[in-house]
Amino acid sequence: MRCKFLLLLLMYVLVFSCKAPGDVVYFQNSENLEKIESSNSFTPVFKVDDIVSILVSASDMDAARPFNLMQGSSLSAIGAEGGGGNTNSGGVEPTYLIDEEGNIDFPVLGQLKIEGLNRIQVKEMLKEKLKVYINDPIVSVRLKNFKITVLGEVRSPGAYTIPNERITIIEALGLAGDMTIKGKRKNVMVIRENEGVNTYHRLDLTSKSIFDSPVYYLAQNDVLYIEPNESQVRTSKTNSNALGIILSLVGVAFSVTSLLLR
Repeated sequence: MRCKFLLLLLMYVLVFSCKAPGDVVYFQNSENLEKIESSNSFTPVFKVDDIVSILVSASDMDAARPFNLMQGSSLSAIGAEGGGGNTNSGGVEPTYLIDEEGNIDFPVLGQLKIEGLNRIQVKEMLKEKLKVYINDPIVSVRLKNFKITVLGEVRSPGAYTIPNERITIIEALGLAGDMTIKGKRKNVMVIRENEGVNTYHRLDLTSKSIFDSPVYYLAQNDVLYIEPNESQVRTSKTNSNALGIILSLVGVAFSVTSLLLR
């Protein structure tokens, strides 16, 4: 009887611990050499509290220098490089924090509203304004704090800074070491904040339709959350209950020992 019981228990564990391929395989039903045209087009726009680097250059660098005055913490970087003063003589890109009104305080030009604009739009706006002072100005604009967060059932959860301002869900999972076998691939969540309002998007990574999702390209400060599957939740509960029972038994044993030693 004991052997039969152990055999049945082993079969039960094998059946319920195995995952069907349909639960874990990405992009199912994709045919060989199939071409999927995505309708997605994503260009990040600047938001309040974004950090933006703007570097102005021209054939006459003396004319461009007043527009590269360092701001905030960048002053210390120039001082450390021996540049003295507040001009960008050390090759460090000037950075600007977008304030609550969506503005930056730009040298010479003053307050500029760039909230809601993308990198190309800000570049063109600055070039137009700088033409009054500089012949053929060259403007470089970059978002410095493009960050996403990956949480849940991945191998390396955490926050990741993205240097190129563009990342897909697939690339984000790659950064985090991919999902563990315990993650729900059919119920992945992207949390996105826009003007103080959080929106929640559910995705099925086992379907090739993910390439048409409006959140396939992640925006700055997006949170990608991988929910644990039912098996992992049950295991966590079992471990928690087992720990509680062990602690209770230890407490009872300690009480009994104390009574016997009196």
